[in-house]
Amino acid sequence: MEARLIKTESEYQTALKRIDELFDVTPDSKEFDEIELLVTLVDLYEQKHHAIEAPDPIEAIKFRMEQMELKRVDLVKFFGTKSRVSEILNRQRKLTVEMMRKLHKDFGIPATSLLA
Repeated sequence: MEARLIKTESEYQTALKRIDELFDVTPDSKEFDEIELLVTLVDLYEQKHHAIEAPDPIEAIKFRMEQMELKRVDLVKFFGTKSRVSEILNRQRKLTVEMMRKLHKDFGIPATSLLA
């Protein structure tokens, strides 16, 4: 086993295939160190090249509305008025901290998504 940083997409794909081959090794096997190392190297590569950004707050709200089959009027309790709901969803007004707290608590939208 040669330890090297993964620098290309080809090396990344090769490492993923090797992890797949070693997936069922037991912790007491000689291959276990190899899979641990490969997983660490793949994770480093993914953080740099395949980073997943937090969703846009408004898109997160719309997604949750769709999941919960809610309409704009259902957001009045969070935003105060129908016109405020429209302003928020049309990006004419920013979410307040209190709005974010309510959305996080009642809808379970991750705070990181609302703060993005």
